[in-house]
Amino acid sequence: MEQKVIAQLRRINHAIALLVGLMLFACAGVVLLDIILRRLGGSLGGTDEISGYVMAIATSWGMAFTLLELGHVRIDLLRSRGGEMVRSLFDVFSMVVMSAVIVTVATKAWPVVERSLNNGSRANTPLETPLAWVQTPWFAGWVWFAVVSCIMSLVALSLTMKGRHSEVETAVGAFAEQDMLQ
Repeated sequence: MEQKVIAQLRRINHAIALLVGLMLFACAGVVLLDIILRRLGGSLGGTDEISGYVMAIATSWGMAFTLLELGHVRIDLLRSRGGEMVRSLFDVFSMVVMSAVIVTVATKAWPVVERSLNNGSRANTPLETPLAWVQTPWFAGWVWFAVVSCIMSLVALSLTMKGRHSEVETAVGAFAEQDMLQ
């Protein structure tokens, strides 16, 4: 069952990554167009603002994808010296800690969005972008990361309790250098 959960989360995150990639590609196109227009004496204006918003949204949504692809940095000096069970316990611990941090980030991000919604806040820029337009998808990305992180913590805990330690490493473990060379 755990493998089905991981596979489904990976499918969802690959679709999200594709959408985020398209968003980044479109943003790069707008910036390129603005550069060309500047050479011709014109400008779209606000491309730096828009690209900043796009990067914030892409970052929050990209975190869950990176988690499932085992791309987050982890210092595993002690973990790498233990056997399968020790590595499994370290992996569960790291997932629980990550989940707690990300749930806190998502929880603390909500008041930012709520204040913008309640006040009708706009950016103090020539575009006067309604901040809720940017902060809502940014916040949703952090919530998605928190959900995925909590699910993966439960998956790792379940596998560890069943004694399936090698599957824990495959699901949430740290990439070793030899894994990257293969």
